[in-house]
Amino acid sequence: MGKLLTGKKILVMGVANQSSIAWGCAQVMAEQGAELIYTYQNERMKKSVAKLVTDDTRLVECDVASDESIQTAFATIKARFGQLDGLVHAIAYAKKEELGGSITNVTRAGYALAQDVSAYSLLAVMKEAEQQALLKNPASVVTLTYFGSERAIPNYNVMGVAKAALEANVRYLARDLGTTGIRVNAISAGAMKTLAVTGIEGHSDLLKVSQERTADGKSVTLAEIGGTCAFLMSDLSTGLVGDVIYVDKGVHLI
Repeated sequence: MGKLLTGKKILVMGVANQSSIAWGCAQVMAEQGAELIYTYQNERMKKSVAKLVTDDTRLVECDVASDESIQTAFATIKARFGQLDGLVHAIAYAKKEELGGSITNVTRAGYALAQDVSAYSLLAVMKEAEQQALLKNPASVVTLTYFGSERAIPNYNVMGVAKAALEANVRYLARDLGTTGIRVNAISAGAMKTLAVTGIEGHSDLLKVSQERTADGKSVTLAEIGGTCAFLMSDLSTGLVGDVIYVDKGVHLI
């Protein structure tokens, strides 16, 4: 049986360490034959990613909070690898002090930062990809979201609001980029112990409750989320446009 992603070049944005959902997605996509390129935010983050990706030519610096950085990164990627078949956006950030207690404690600056990095960055990335014709026709774009976009999860606060905006961005991008053959979807991943989750106050309770509410009593794995990402990057998913796919073992049902 052939591999789903043989011959496809895919950009992965957001790998922080081996526990990152982005890395779980990358591993499965690589197993399915994809050629992968990775971005990192700065030199400090590069050290962590370089432990996982030994080919330095596949690592490109890109700070999504800077339009100039995105422009430079995408020009570098296109020069090295040509057009891409897919892009995985797994980037989100909020100040730790904004992720706990009441949402009324959120500051104006903290709210704006979470929206900029976690939601607007997808628009900024796709705008530059469009201008540089970085993605082929057809191509697939996947971003990562969480159920806190729809329900008031304890302490998730400003990140839940940012994820709601991100999901709206998916729908509007899917509408506008569909004419160029680019389909945009999101994976709503179940709660897992990642670097991002540990920044949330009471994250241990969140992980425990999430596991208790899965259909089989077992938490979702990186491989399961990665499998869905690989499917969405493949030609088998061309009918999926502007959707949020839940990969949380049924937690969202309750």
